[in-house]
Amino acid sequence: MKKLSLQWRLTLITTLFIAIICGCLTMFVYGSGVYYMDSLQEAVDAQNTDGDDSHQNEIYISIPGDKWDDFANDFSVQVYNNKADYKKKSLFFSIFLAILGGVATYYFSGRSLKPLKEFSEKIEEVEARNLSDSRIEENKVKELNQLSISYNKMLDRLSESFEMQRQFTANAAHELRTPLAVMQAQLDLYHTTGHPATDACTEKTIQMVTDQNERLSKMVKTLLDMRELQTVARDEKIEVDALVEEVLADLDPLAEEKNVILESVCDAVTMMGSDILIYRVVYNLVENAIKYNNPGGKVQVTVCSDKEQICIQVMDNGSGIPADMKERVFEPFFRVDKSRSRALGGVGLGLALVREIVRVHDGAIRVLDNSNGGTTFEILFPETV
Repeated sequence: MKKLSLQWRLTLITTLFIAIICGCLTMFVYGSGVYYMDSLQEAVDAQNTDGDDSHQNEIYISIPGDKWDDFANDFSVQVYNNKADYKKKSLFFSIFLAILGGVATYYFSGRSLKPLKEFSEKIEEVEARNLSDSRIEENKVKELNQLSISYNKMLDRLSESFEMQRQFTANAAHELRTPLAVMQAQLDLYHTTGHPATDACTEKTIQMVTDQNERLSKMVKTLLDMRELQTVARDEKIEVDALVEEVLADLDPLAEEKNVILESVCDAVTMMGSDILIYRVVYNLVENAIKYNNPGGKVQVTVCSDKEQICIQVMDNGSGIPADMKERVFEPFFRVDKSRSRALGGVGLGLALVREIVRVHDGAIRVLDNSNGGTTFEILFPETV
């Protein structure tokens, strides 16, 4: 019952109500009819067995004496047949009324609930980038009109909140970018000039500052990218198999450095979306799979599709991800192995960015275990071409 729509619930309840009423009326009318039929039958039987004239005021039938027994038998059979026929027709009529009432209820409840259905469809289309286009016009139904007003006010508050968030992120990123750029320029200048008198401790400190500056620069860039996700157009036709090959070619030097084999098994698949963002998704996943893989390991990317969805899988045979951390890996700044992530230059935003890109493309991503002990990131996009 919980899975049925409101329209079907109203229909079933009304149909059941009509069926109960029709059943009660049928039983009442049927009982009354049977009572009078039985009374008539008893009167005829009494006329047949009683020879005096005391019952002449109750019923009088002029039938020859030698025909009376045949008449009484035929009359009894006729009464029985009439009762059976009446019962059958009453039951049929009750069922017909119940079905007719159910159909009428379904139709009229559907018309009555149409504004609510349109309202629900409008809500499903809401995204951060189209809040202004998702407003609902006033409705003639008082209750729905009040709901529309509240909904539009909520959209206004959400729009203001998103704008404040975007503005804060942009301001913070820009404020951080300037001093980071100055620091990087000074570090580059330091590295290009000779410092023979510098001791090992100072060199180590300078190198640590350089690494951390690069890490912060990556973080700022990722934050800016996440801020712009909602405004990027997603109407490009993407050849996913070609995109995967491009990513593997770009990451081949890193794979050779880490002694990791790259492999692809891709069907010819196309989808609608942002080419830049989908590239970023595959790039981030493959890059992570290479960095956190074991020496001599393998990273395999598979792409396939059916009539309903497109599946992209990035598999490795590394150390895997603990079960209790599979959902948390998509949280910003979360790391499974913090020391290893810092050593590899991670900022903890790569998978968070991946999940956001997948989400704005109406997709889903999950983490699976491999039979060989590694990890598989599986992405499912709806078929859009």
